[in-house]
Amino acid sequence: MSAGNGAGARAVPGERETDEPDALYERLCAYAGRPAAASAPGRDPVNEPMIRHWCEALGHPVPPDGSAPATMLQVWTMAGLAGPDSGRSGAYGELLATLDGAGYSSVVATDCEQEYMRPLRPGDEITFDAVIDSVSPRKTTKLGTGYFVTTRMEVRVGPALAGTHRFRILKYRPARRRTGASGSAADRARESRPERPQGMPLRPRPVVNRDNAGFWEGVQRHQLLFQRCATCAVPRFPWLPGCNACGSAEWRAVAASGHGTVYSYVVMHHPPFPAFDPPYAVALVELDEGVRVISNVTGVRHDQVRIGMPVELEFLRVDDDLELPVFRGAARST
Repeated sequence: MSAGNGAGARAVPGERETDEPDALYERLCAYAGRPAAASAPGRDPVNEPMIRHWCEALGHPVPPDGSAPATMLQVWTMAGLAGPDSGRSGAYGELLATLDGAGYSSVVATDCEQEYMRPLRPGDEITFDAVIDSVSPRKTTKLGTGYFVTTRMEVRVGPALAGTHRFRILKYRPARRRTGASGSAADRARESRPERPQGMPLRPRPVVNRDNAGFWEGVQRHQLLFQRCATCAVPRFPWLPGCNACGSAEWRAVAASGHGTVYSYVVMHHPPFPAFDPPYAVALVELDEGVRVISNVTGVRHDQVRIGMPVELEFLRVDDDLELPVFRGAARST
């Protein structure tokens, strides 16, 4: 069994190869084939609490036999905020540091592909080996110019192969916006907005691929679109190529009314991320249509957000090129 958006999928629009001579690329190619991890242990055994939390967050039923859903494969290998664990080699870090030093310091995940050989069950202790599969020639995309870096991982329980994971990122130098007068209403609106503070980083760019492109096209039209299965009518979000309930690949896009309530939330204090100003609330919003969406809550202080609070969809422009769906809440009167 396999999943993913395909090895050949292009998740960054406007990708094209740059023909200029590139000495840096020759240095980067030397990392291809080097290990990124060797018999590295998972941070924790496969466990029921993590399976339950993951399933609840994604609206996925816990499998009847208690095993981990196959698409949780990467969960058991992630290093977490504490940083790499023992068993991971320094080659991957050196590669990324080389790109950072050359000015390609921004990163966006673009593509992953997984294969599943056996289910993972509570108590399984996994190990994984990873290798730097390839580094692409320099590419120019709408995000900027950079290099696609692909890693390939094998996940095992004892000697048995449980699954493989192929992951690709783009390390890039953000494109500079062209300046100049324009008569369009959009350009006039941009010019009327306050300038961003000098040196303030941009928000991370969303990963747009063939499975979710329709959602982001809806955002551009100020619509929040979810999917409804054409076979069993079950709604789903985030966008997926198939139905979790019946397995059908047929679906239609439906625009949400924009009304919902806060189902759960967290207040982010630490660690700080560039372009975000903690503390701020991140909520799991249950829409009236029955799907749940993770987003920010606006209009109220972070300490006024409550479970059950009614919220309403709005669209927040965070910079010239990015607009995001968020939810405005109403503070309770005192």
